[in-house]
Amino acid sequence: MNARVPDSTFDDGAAATLRIPPHSIHAEQAVLGSLLLDNATWDKVGDLLVAEDFYRYPHRLIFAAISVLCNANRPADLVTVLDQLEKVRNGPEEAGGLAYLGSLANIVPSASNIRRYAEIVRTMALRRRVVSLCDEASTAAFGQELTFEQLLEKVNAGLSALDHGASTNDWHEMDQGVVELLDRIQAQADGTAEQDFTPTGLTLLDDRLDGGMRPGELIVVGARPSMGKSALGLSVAVNVARDIGLPVGFFSMEMPKAQVVNRMMSLQSHIHLSRVKRGERLRDFDWPQITSAVEVLRQLPIHINDQGGLNINQVRARARGLARRRGKLGLLVVDYLGLMAGTDAKAPRTYQLEEATKGLKGLAKELHCPIVLLAQVKRTVEERVDQMPILSDLRDSGSIEQDADIVVFVHREYKAKPGLSDEWKYHAKVSVAKVRDGEPGLMDLMYIGENTRFMDWPTDTPLPTNRVVTKRGSDL
Repeated sequence: MNARVPDSTFDDGAAATLRIPPHSIHAEQAVLGSLLLDNATWDKVGDLLVAEDFYRYPHRLIFAAISVLCNANRPADLVTVLDQLEKVRNGPEEAGGLAYLGSLANIVPSASNIRRYAEIVRTMALRRRVVSLCDEASTAAFGQELTFEQLLEKVNAGLSALDHGASTNDWHEMDQGVVELLDRIQAQADGTAEQDFTPTGLTLLDDRLDGGMRPGELIVVGARPSMGKSALGLSVAVNVARDIGLPVGFFSMEMPKAQVVNRMMSLQSHIHLSRVKRGERLRDFDWPQITSAVEVLRQLPIHINDQGGLNINQVRARARGLARRRGKLGLLVVDYLGLMAGTDAKAPRTYQLEEATKGLKGLAKELHCPIVLLAQVKRTVEERVDQMPILSDLRDSGSIEQDADIVVFVHREYKAKPGLSDEWKYHAKVSVAKVRDGEPGLMDLMYIGENTRFMDWPTDTPLPTNRVVTKRGSDL
């Protein structure tokens, strides 16, 4: 009969040859020995290690026993740890007994390097989790239970969890934070600071947002149908891609890709959308503008996904893929919330929307970019005298207001009240109803409907006041 070879006889080279999962027995023993020598070193490793990080089962038992004692401010020595192990079935025997505990205490001459020992143990644990994740992904890929999208989300979620788990410095000292703030303020005053926001391209809106959109923010744009929320989202997307040069992802669940491109062409060329959609309507003087717009649009780093009914897992997987391919994203636009599906089709719609908004907020922080989420408001807003939506008008779920960092509403009197004079045609009232670290407020923008384009209201153009009914004609 072959004798059992102790785990400690395997070095890293032998482990790699025999395909044994990554581990370091010596580092594990050094951590445990250091803790037994000096309980005060617990504060150096308590934030970094958990029992499952240890490869050998006896080491998991011993570390768990030490954890209980140290967290209870009780001494952890050979006798107390052995006593704690006795509370686990066969604990002392599984952990090697008093003799093994004594040998651990004699392994390290000093506990001063315990943090480094713990980092080795943690690194090996993360490597084992990568191996396990790859094995699970391989098994799932050979199976037929998951769709490709579900498989991709499973792998991405596992990798994301590993990435977050690898971070060991979650706490930031106030002293360092204040110094960084002062440096940033000084750099901004000198004009040498890197921009920490992404302008929307609309001056009044950017002023209200203290410069623009910031990484990690979820910005909800709400309106009734045909008020211009998609046009606002597209205008901001084009401004970010064209004027700043950052990659933009546009999830168009309402419009097919061709329709989005039509709108972008009209927006850039300033040619009436109806003529862009029907080439035979183009006039001779339109073609130079078309040619010029094509040259600009071809260079824009805008990526359109027009698959409908995506759930949050599918959106997350596609956004992560785009981020890996293009690097830092300047903006993601989701058009629109009401067309997103839930991961569980049988769940109440309120729960599905809550799942989507919470997931998008988390995705914004993960990808370190702003996300603009378009949403419809309740029909009851049309029954009020003042039809500008408010926060309670967001449809189906209070989580939209709760999860959003910024909520913007769009309202056009000309669309809501057909009797208004034509001077209201290009007027759009925009309300910033919620903004973290800022003040809500109203602003006047210009909406060029024939180009589906939002822009600043011209300073030399008076705001509309005349409410006389006029006959509306065509501008083709």
